[in-house]
Amino acid sequence: MQRKTLADAECPIARSLERVGEWWSILIMRDALQGLRRFDEFARSLEIAPNMLTRRLNSLVEAGLLERQAYSQRPLRYQYVPTAKGEDFRVVLMAFVAWGNRHYAQEGESVQLVERATGRPVRQLMADISDGHSIPLDQCTVQAGPNASAEMRLRLGAIPKPS
Repeated sequence: MQRKTLADAECPIARSLERVGEWWSILIMRDALQGLRRFDEFARSLEIAPNMLTRRLNSLVEAGLLERQAYSQRPLRYQYVPTAKGEDFRVVLMAFVAWGNRHYAQEGESVQLVERATGRPVRQLMADISDGHSIPLDQCTVQAGPNASAEMRLRLGAIPKPS
């Protein structure tokens, strides 16, 4: 049976999952954003089968999250470098870290979110685009955007607003 594609779905979560929703892809992006670049580095870090790693790297290149760059001509070998779109995926990974620490780290945090320059622990916030005011994530929700279809407006209108 052919898997349904979400590439053209109206929901941005669904469209994003089409590109990176497979768990190996998310772990490859984690490693790439931490500085791994070469096939053998990813293979060693993830202990993933070479054919699966090849498929996932190709898919991330095709989705525009990684760029393939030759680093050796003889033999021809490539490294995989995050693109601007791939760098933007960092916030998704940081959200996974925060969520995982909150709900699945009963033994304590093995990974922390910290400010790069100082090493001080941080927590995730959103910011008001008009004035930069910090807003805790639990105070955020979604609403229909200016290009939402009638179906999307109806679906989002049916979601109860938090009190």
